[in-house]
Amino acid sequence: MKFTYNIHEAKTHLSRLVEEVAVGEEIIIAKAGKPLARLVPYAKNTKREPGRYRDDIEIPEAFFEELPEDTLKSWEGKTE
Repeated sequence: MKFTYNIHEAKTHLSRLVEEVAVGEEIIIAKAGKPLARLVPYAKNTKREPGRYRDDIEIPEAFFEELPEDTLKSWEGKTE
């Protein structure tokens, strides 16, 4: 559920608002009724796992074959 507070009220009750956000609430901070900012829980970055999708991806053998000469030249900006 989203709650909206004006800037003055948000400054006055910042500690309480941060506690509400910590338990999952979303706070909208407004000025003269116009939403300006959103206060949401901090999300920690998840740790990357090398090889996480290794069993989900298939690379065809053709990927490792040499490219045709004209294709190589086009990548180098050389055309005949």
